[in-house]
Amino acid sequence: MKQRHLGRSGLVVSRLGLGTMTWGRDTDEDDAAAQLIAFRDAGGTLVDTANVYVAGESESVLGRLLKDVVPRDEVVLATKAHGAMGPGPMGRGTSRGHLLMALDASLKRLQTDWIDLWQLHQWDEVTPWEEAMSAMDHAVSSGRVRYAGVSNYSGWQQGAVAAWQRAVPGRAPVISNQVEYSLLQRGIEREVVPSALNQGIGLLPWSPLGRGVLTGKYRHGVPGDSRGASQHFQAWMAPFLTEAAGSVVDAVLTAADGLGVSPVAVALTWVRDRPGVTAPIVGARTSAQLQASLATESLVLPEPVRQALDEVSAPATGYPENAAHWSSEDIET
Repeated sequence: MKQRHLGRSGLVVSRLGLGTMTWGRDTDEDDAAAQLIAFRDAGGTLVDTANVYVAGESESVLGRLLKDVVPRDEVVLATKAHGAMGPGPMGRGTSRGHLLMALDASLKRLQTDWIDLWQLHQWDEVTPWEEAMSAMDHAVSSGRVRYAGVSNYSGWQQGAVAAWQRAVPGRAPVISNQVEYSLLQRGIEREVVPSALNQGIGLLPWSPLGRGVLTGKYRHGVPGDSRGASQHFQAWMAPFLTEAAGSVVDAVLTAADGLGVSPVAVALTWVRDRPGVTAPIVGARTSAQLQASLATESLVLPEPVRQALDEVSAPATGYPENAAHWSSEDIET
């Protein structure tokens, strides 16, 4: 598997990441072990989790596997903090107190002394970002964290923390933003992607297969053994099970048939090779699903196919995004 620098940093990761959101609930430990081994054997290095996944059990499963199955130093380990992990207002958010307690708890569950990429899982409307980033600086300077990232940040939020960190030498730069991105969710192209390209921030798309819809398995209903049938994910899947989404899925299926590859390969390759993207995060529920994603490594979409997919899935844009395309003659003086 090819490797890429994460943003403008020295951290090098595989251009496909392994997500673990279902580990400890929908994916048992034996299947998780099989996934981790297959991912490592394919040249994958970036493994992503979060403290809130299955109330900490995802981290615990991964920690046991990094102790007994795949050596810790063969993995670029990423996790996140923000969500509720305890009672009361200090049990969640990005306050210095909660973040540093959450970091210590993650290290314990993961059975490691350091996190390669620690991410603020979402924006905190209450805590000043200066406080959150100060906690991140402390985590890096203490050696418990190597690199700082964010997740689900909008363009202005990403820009604000990145600029704050760059303002003073010695602060930990923000090198990544993990965001939802797929042929069914292209909203980040309006502001997050341009900001990331300008600031040297690498994008880590989560749900690059459109919450599984781009595989085509939901085109004629919801299979009983699918994520869409799970009580944990039904509401999460619903926004992509629409007529408009179906048109995009049909285009993916047509492209896959013409290229002689799977719909997974088409959808995942499209995201992987978008501007600003370092590594899509694939959250496979089973080993078979992961193998389908790993099989995309050598695929490059022909330009006509890529353009057709771009057109059928194009997000709505308007002012001020399209103002950047005005020429000087378009503006009255």
